[in-house]
Amino acid sequence: MKSPPFLSPCLSWRRMVGVFFLPFVLPAFAPRFKQEESLMLGTAHPPWPRFNWSHLTPLELKNRSVGLGTASTGRGKPHFTLEGHKFLIFGGSIHYFRVPREYWRDRLLKLKACGFNTVTTYVPWNLHEPERGKFDFSGNLDLEAFVLMAAEIGLWVILRPGPYICSEMDLGGLPSWLLQDPQLLLRTTNKGFTEAVEKYFDHLIPRVIPLQYRQGGPVIAVQVENEYGSFDKDKTYMPYLHKALLRRGIVELLLTSDGEKNVLSGHTKGVLAAINLQKVQRNTFSQLHKVQRDKPLLVMEYWVGWFDRWGDKHHVKDAKEVERAVSEFIKYEISFNVYMFHGGTNFGFMNGATNFGKHTGIVTSYDYDAVLTEAGDYTEKYFKLQKLLESVSAIPLPQVPKLTPKAVYPPMRPSLYLPLWDALFYLNEPVRSHQPVNMENLPINNGSGQSYGLVLYEKSICSGGRLCAHAHDIAQVFLDETMIGILNENNQDLHIPEFRDCRYLRILVENQGRVNFSWQIQNEQKGITGSVSINNSSLEGFTIYSLEMKMSFFERLRSATWKPVPDSHQGPAFYRGTLKAGPSPKDTFLSLLNWNYGFVFINGRNLGRYWNIGPQQTLYLPGVWLRPEDNEVILFEKMLSGSDITSTDKPML
Repeated sequence: MKSPPFLSPCLSWRRMVGVFFLPFVLPAFAPRFKQEESLMLGTAHPPWPRFNWSHLTPLELKNRSVGLGTASTGRGKPHFTLEGHKFLIFGGSIHYFRVPREYWRDRLLKLKACGFNTVTTYVPWNLHEPERGKFDFSGNLDLEAFVLMAAEIGLWVILRPGPYICSEMDLGGLPSWLLQDPQLLLRTTNKGFTEAVEKYFDHLIPRVIPLQYRQGGPVIAVQVENEYGSFDKDKTYMPYLHKALLRRGIVELLLTSDGEKNVLSGHTKGVLAAINLQKVQRNTFSQLHKVQRDKPLLVMEYWVGWFDRWGDKHHVKDAKEVERAVSEFIKYEISFNVYMFHGGTNFGFMNGATNFGKHTGIVTSYDYDAVLTEAGDYTEKYFKLQKLLESVSAIPLPQVPKLTPKAVYPPMRPSLYLPLWDALFYLNEPVRSHQPVNMENLPINNGSGQSYGLVLYEKSICSGGRLCAHAHDIAQVFLDETMIGILNENNQDLHIPEFRDCRYLRILVENQGRVNFSWQIQNEQKGITGSVSINNSSLEGFTIYSLEMKMSFFERLRSATWKPVPDSHQGPAFYRGTLKAGPSPKDTFLSLLNWNYGFVFINGRNLGRYWNIGPQQTLYLPGVWLRPEDNEVILFEKMLSGSDITSTDKPML
């Protein structure tokens, strides 16, 4: 199903209808004086306030005691305070895990120079605990380094640690190994789920404690879960998470984030309710007002753009509309967070998916038509917001950082190739099983199964007939090395023609991204789920190869006997070439217009998926990931070989 840009997979569609501005905000939030009432009705324009928070920055504020709080003036209008001073949150979202670490400082400086005072980020459980009990907070996942860098630049931080985050990530940021047990109910107080959450929080939260405001750090607020109002399967779940954070020493302001129609009626006491929105309409704050009357307004996600899906159109949002909305927030002293200020990239296999009647993966780019582009470049939205925020600042904004240089490199054509069947020897030892095993339950990775990539199921058969298999998300079916058909969620059988002698039945299944929203996350096991049969007779005795495409695999693959690339090759294969970056590598965008479907690996690092159905036509390649001079480029093309791989200094999204 093709969804319009305003249809959120993370939120209810009802809130999106109509385009109104804050002059129509719920009267209960309007000032009580006639003059201010006329302002809310649009009959007069208040003077712009000017804010001076130069003394309220992480570096300047040394004596700390009360942190971010809420208060009301004599007229009863609630507002935020920071260390007792009136304060507005001007936030922007940047996800450290979607941005090369070498560029964190650049993106944060650009946020500060635009006039923002706060950065918000999700914390992805699936990336930080890829295997049960094995944690990774290194390199691009160094959360603490990102938060401390934000403080150094002068930005406050709002952390959104989940455990579920949505964020258009695979399974909404939950680890796929949670799907091993069909009795484990995600996002509930089910024992299996809470035991996993407890162990994760035991590792994560001690890292967060010293980063809190009252410990001298920049973290002024922590979000409890994410958009649970649209899920709401367990009334005890949110109070459980609230206590889990408090018990581990979180002392800063706690908040929730929901669509304006989905704010939980049984809202957790002591937790601030915030809302997410794309447009402001007449009753935007009505549900929030029912839940919480005496707190300041916080728009935790104001969507300045939207994500893209494969086979859909590229979404954009008018910069003037964004400027108008933010100016209204400021005029009526509503704190806000721009989602996204800088979207970044779904490198590797981290993308999620939607399912509105059809499973559709999120594209590699998370550009989001954000305030900064995927590559960190300025946009019309940036300069409009900078001008607006500068007009309400009592002090000059910092100087805008220089652009990150781009380059166009010489076209390259892969010279060597290796069919998938020749590469099987370089994979880890295959699993031999009586029945097919889904990706998550493969006995690999210390019992945590396989999270991403592809799985190849192989079985010798001696006759054809009607093949039936439940494959998720998409499967290519081969007799030996010849493709005979495709299986997916809507096509679960195909005819195998009769043949002589015995042949290998091979089913190559790809995880195109697990759904990241709704109760469907419970059933997002990938690979083959259930039995495989021919003419209703179940097949037994499978050899199962895991294609996780990790860097160690590509290191082994270098010792393979590669062959010269033919004029044309049909079927899955690896193609190897060399990108000559010169002495000073720079950012670029790879274009694979005459290739079909697959993944690009630069020096063993997975850039992400390409697909000729669009809308995305180029892949962002950070210059900091390139070596001077020669760089190994490997394509895993699933369908049919192409020719040249070119680069450009401008993205095609």
